[in-house]
Amino acid sequence: MINKSLKFIDLFAGLGGIRLGFEQACSDKGIKTECVLTSEIKPYAIETLKHNHNHENFAGNIFKLKNEDIPDFDFLFGGFPCQPFSAGGKRNGFADTRGTLFFEIERIIRYKKPQGFILENVEGLVKHDLENKNDKIGRTLKTILYKLEKELDYKVSWEVLDSVNFGVPQSRKRVFIVGMKNNKVSLNNFSTNFKVLKDILEKGKKTMNTDFTEKLLSHFSVEELHGKSIKDKRGGKNNIHSWDIGIKGECSKEQIILLNKLFKARRQKHWAIEIGIDWMDGMPLTLKQIETFAPSNNLFETYDLKGVLDDLVEKGYLRFEHPKKLIKENTENGVITSRVYDETKPKGYNIVTGKLSFEVNKILNPNDIAPTLVATDVSRLAVPDGSGLRRLTIREGLRLFGYPEWFTIPTKESEAFDLLGNTVAVPVVKHVANRLIEIYQNNLIYSTSSKTPVCSS
Repeated sequence: MINKSLKFIDLFAGLGGIRLGFEQACSDKGIKTECVLTSEIKPYAIETLKHNHNHENFAGNIFKLKNEDIPDFDFLFGGFPCQPFSAGGKRNGFADTRGTLFFEIERIIRYKKPQGFILENVEGLVKHDLENKNDKIGRTLKTILYKLEKELDYKVSWEVLDSVNFGVPQSRKRVFIVGMKNNKVSLNNFSTNFKVLKDILEKGKKTMNTDFTEKLLSHFSVEELHGKSIKDKRGGKNNIHSWDIGIKGECSKEQIILLNKLFKARRQKHWAIEIGIDWMDGMPLTLKQIETFAPSNNLFETYDLKGVLDDLVEKGYLRFEHPKKLIKENTENGVITSRVYDETKPKGYNIVTGKLSFEVNKILNPNDIAPTLVATDVSRLAVPDGSGLRRLTIREGLRLFGYPEWFTIPTKESEAFDLLGNTVAVPVVKHVANRLIEIYQNNLIYSTSSKTPVCSS
């Protein structure tokens, strides 16, 4: 039995989702908790934290947080910034200054020696910076585990957990790294609980009435749009291209056929060899190259192919640009890669593929689950409501992460969605915290029976 309050610190707190899951797990067991320090730098995150949680000790920039100013605590929580390891970022890892924030966690653990910790990050952390392609984990995670296990002497376990298995209708895979002083915490064989979107959606909200939605609904019924994406970057039966519905201007039958052929051809690797660049997924192709696969059924017999392509450039479906070359830059923290236009190569025609080109890039299916919500495009998701489409509400966003109904985000919508796109699924944390608390309780019982002190705090 734990008679004292369990003290914790919450680093890179965001919405405070990790502490909330831990507090819920403790509350179910009748255990009191106390947050003795919170660290966060985003002003609107701080506003939300203060609105929903009690704070007596708030710190900003973790680099300015001195070890001696940190109160004693039992557990450390840290959802350290994920962009350096995310597929949505450049994946530069420790070469990115944000990637070094893990070492601030290491610094605090080394100095304070807490009973345990819960760390969370994107799935991409697991195989970031692979030494060999068949390795289970990359050098970045190996470094983290070495620091925690070998240098700091914790029993550490890690696992990629998907929120869809924990009662929220969103597939969100995140790696959890959990450590305790004396025993490993099992992160396998959790009980599963599934929901679909209609279980959390609100009804009767105001729908969108824009040129974009009018064009979309003039070509498809609401039911036909369930689960569809509107992107020019990918294909497939569940994808609608902008030229299919004339978003940037009506296209002729010939132009649509040509765009669909160019869309696929520009991804073929033999063009990179011919152009003389490292292959990239979607290269600009010259007029001469396009002539080799332009429709051969006399479709363009009375058309000027260059005129057709230039018209598509003018409408905004194509971009006339140089191909890009791969640049590798050696830094003191590692190699950073990027692509820049190679003006020594001839210009070609390429599909305009900006991920955020359209005000909606996916319509969610109420009978299915949501994809992983990320800060950059969560506001561009739409849900069916009656005979129309609308944005996700902030309340629905909170439900997609398992936040309780009393939790609110008192900021403007764009800031709320930014915070949601970077938060954790609370039920996942609660299940992980349950395992950690069980280990702690068992150690406490054993230590009490042997009259060995458990914690200095």
